[in-house]
Amino acid sequence: MVNINNPLIDPPPPEVPLENAPLVRVIAQVRFPPILSIEKKEFVGTFQEAIRDEYPILQPEKTQGFILDPQGNIQTSTQIAWRFIDITGNWRVSLSSNFVALETTAYSSRSNFLERLENIVAALQENFNPTIIERFGLRYVDRLVGQDLTDISLLVKPEIVGVISADFRDDIRQSINESLFIVPDEGGQIIARWGLISGGTTFDPDAIEPITKTSWILDLDMSLSKNREFNIAELMREAKQFSERLYTLFRWSVTDEFLRRFGGEL
Repeated sequence: MVNINNPLIDPPPPEVPLENAPLVRVIAQVRFPPILSIEKKEFVGTFQEAIRDEYPILQPEKTQGFILDPQGNIQTSTQIAWRFIDITGNWRVSLSSNFVALETTAYSSRSNFLERLENIVAALQENFNPTIIERFGLRYVDRLVGQDLTDISLLVKPEIVGVISADFRDDIRQSINESLFIVPDEGGQIIARWGLISGGTTFDPDAIEPITKTSWILDLDMSLSKNREFNIAELMREAKQFSERLYTLFRWSVTDEFLRRFGGEL
């Protein structure tokens, strides 16, 4: 049993791999000032070649953006996002004029995810040479359903479970909590969302797909919005720090029974 008093500053606990982790999505995103050439296919080809062995499927996608003009009017603009997908469909790289992102529904380990992220940002630097990072974010989403949801009071700490452990839980259709934490020693902030959502609904369709069953979500998102030099070594140090801090908050939130339930060895 690991004793974590303050998950925002305590040392990260050793990782306990979970063979059947309820982790449904992990996303890392790096934002930078717009590079307009990224939207042109004649410029993005070399980036594609750098990652095509791992992400061979290309799906260009048009997205709508909003710009506030000097008069205060909202103008819409169309942007191109290049989606590079692996053969399993479980890993996706997204590249747009002002961000690159890596996401997966098949997370296996911190080291594997960070290695993939480093390869992506290295390809970005080599082909487009951004000079500034505006924001970096890392997000982990867990989901409990079925018997695991029924047993939530055994799996999740009382501070997090809240009202859905009450006797009238069967009458609750939705209960979402959100907290914003400042991480004092590392900079950045964590937005933590958790709670019950009914079947067919979601509070973030881009990251949390609706499913037919009622489910409980734990959504941990750490980010730092600050202009700094685009330096891969520093970015990866930051990514590792963020991953460790989010894992510390995750371990503070769940019980040892949670770890055992999903295949962890204590």
